[in-house]
Amino acid sequence: MLQIRCTNNMVTKSFPEGTSLLEVFQAFPELDFKYPVISARVNNLSQGLKFRLYQNRDVEFVDLKDASGMRVYIRSLCFVLYKAAQDVFPGSKLFVEHPLSRGYYCNFKKSNGEGLEEGDVELIKGRMKEIVDLDMPFRRNQVATEEAIRIFRERGFVDKVKLLETSGQVYTDYYTLGDTVDYYYGCLVPSAGFLKLWDLQAYDKGMILRVPDRHEPEKLAEFLPMPNTYEIFAENVKWNIIMRQSNVGDVNKQCIKGHASELIQVSEALQEKKIVKIAEEIDRRYQDKDNPLKLVLITGPSSSGKTTFCKRLAIQLLACGLRPMSFSTDDYFVNRVDTPKLPNGQYDFDNIAAVDTDLMSDHLARLMRGEKVEVPEYNFTTGMREYNGKKLQLSDNRILIIEGIHALNPLVTAGIEDNMKFKIYISALTTVSLDDHNWIPTRDNRLLRRIIRDYNKGAFTARETIAQWKNVCDSEEKWIFPYQETADVMFNSALNIEFAVLRNHAEPILASVPRNCKEYPEAHRLLKFIHYFIPVSDKEIPPTSIMREFLGGSSFKY
Repeated sequence: MLQIRCTNNMVTKSFPEGTSLLEVFQAFPELDFKYPVISARVNNLSQGLKFRLYQNRDVEFVDLKDASGMRVYIRSLCFVLYKAAQDVFPGSKLFVEHPLSRGYYCNFKKSNGEGLEEGDVELIKGRMKEIVDLDMPFRRNQVATEEAIRIFRERGFVDKVKLLETSGQVYTDYYTLGDTVDYYYGCLVPSAGFLKLWDLQAYDKGMILRVPDRHEPEKLAEFLPMPNTYEIFAENVKWNIIMRQSNVGDVNKQCIKGHASELIQVSEALQEKKIVKIAEEIDRRYQDKDNPLKLVLITGPSSSGKTTFCKRLAIQLLACGLRPMSFSTDDYFVNRVDTPKLPNGQYDFDNIAAVDTDLMSDHLARLMRGEKVEVPEYNFTTGMREYNGKKLQLSDNRILIIEGIHALNPLVTAGIEDNMKFKIYISALTTVSLDDHNWIPTRDNRLLRRIIRDYNKGAFTARETIAQWKNVCDSEEKWIFPYQETADVMFNSALNIEFAVLRNHAEPILASVPRNCKEYPEAHRLLKFIHYFIPVSDKEIPPTSIMREFLGGSSFKY
């Protein structure tokens, strides 16, 4: 008999060898979860509820509120969507492209190459409901990778064939739902009946798969129209199709052929082209005598590359004949004693109340009028705002750049006319997918950047960075994301080949996370994920690249 310790209540019970996690869970009726249990962590590794135990183990069950459980839920839902699309439109192609409007945007092509028509989404949605009502089981199959490649090649899954051919895996798991076969890089729920809450709705030329709210999983995440975000994603997808780099397998194949240097050069050139275009638009509006632009506001979530972007933009503005000057919203922090606190007692520096918005908006209004203003500097050692004689004035050809997480918050620029402001939102909007049905979360891109930067600077270990990440993401949802659609322009700081470059740096850092700590499952997930990419040296990354902000070796002073 096995000894299985449930770490949810620290109770150990005996079970026969081969008992599934679902059977173990049913043997602990005293466990009280507010939301449905979706998966479990076995010795700190995520596993599906059909996973069978053959040795003594620690088991922690997770529900839909847990980030790991939510990933399993959404992954399973994508398979139901794909099967339904195949059942309704045999031979069709589904592309789960990127997160959008608190759901997931999916493109769709019928076997004749045509897109969705009126009523098609409802047909697919109806079939999804039937699959869920039938409680159709998901089945995991483990085979030699060459066998998995043969199976997917026979079905015309070129994206999965390329991915598996370059993955270096000896064995591969694939899943079946009825007679439909697919590949997912993580576990699924036992059966479709677990997927009670979801929706599918038409959006532009495709459809949005709506999922539970991660904070309140008993209800659907609110749908928010995001036309600007959609456009920047669509622009990237279009470019990837032109360059034939839509999926990781495509990028890996190019690297194997020795084209990594070219991929880096093209990606950097595209970013520089976009920065030049933004600078030229700012200059055009600055030269408007009737409504001159005087203020550039730049924001974005953690590790999006805001600092390097600001420096590169400043260079291009200089090339246009403008003289940019800048300061950060951080300089307007209230004194630490007045800073709001989180429920755990820590200072909440991300809260808008941590910034003296009245003083900042007053200073900005005076600068816009041409007055000379002495601006403060925040001393992070003493926790006090200081005045050290730093004075600013917008004289001829001067333009002010403000960068910070609250830069687009209306409270910061209250009283300043919109025509005087140019708002920029920057983020690492990951440009490639693992395959047609497995997207790469944009947060994973930024988390890997942050882990590497924190480690290289000696600021935090990977374990510490991962431990802080949930609070970082919660703050972004509250203080940054609500204003991203108000931006005049969005800038994508991700590179197609980025993960291949990050792998060499992230691998040893993530491997240092101890297996017996609660941050290990996330470190293991990221390690497993980056192993899909063929590693590429960073020697070809130029010193002005946004990636240098995280890897080191930048020619900019930070």
